[in-house]
Amino acid sequence: MSETAELWLVILALGIGSFGLRFAFLGVIGDKELPPWVLRHLRYTAVAVLPALVTPLVVWPAANGGELDPARLGAAIIALIVSVATGRVILGIMCGLGGLYGLLWLLG
Repeated sequence: MSETAELWLVILALGIGSFGLRFAFLGVIGDKELPPWVLRHLRYTAVAVLPALVTPLVVWPAANGGELDPARLGAAIIALIVSVATGRVILGIMCGLGGLYGLLWLLG
């Protein structure tokens, strides 16, 4: 029974913490004008978050037991090159997807 209570306590604490972080930004700052330097830094949030989400899936993919896979690494490199060369993220993702399936087929 104590494990259940501990689990719910952790869930409750994480929920309060998550709400607090969002409220600090949206509730307190809300309708106030942000300084230009803050807005300049916020533009790079997506650029920082997307690689942080993708990198573990490339370096330690669960599909093959957490070992580095040449096909996934190659697809990530293709996506990076296309995105940087064209400046279009969606095109880079699509080329990376095609590259992944192509490399998986080629490498077996």
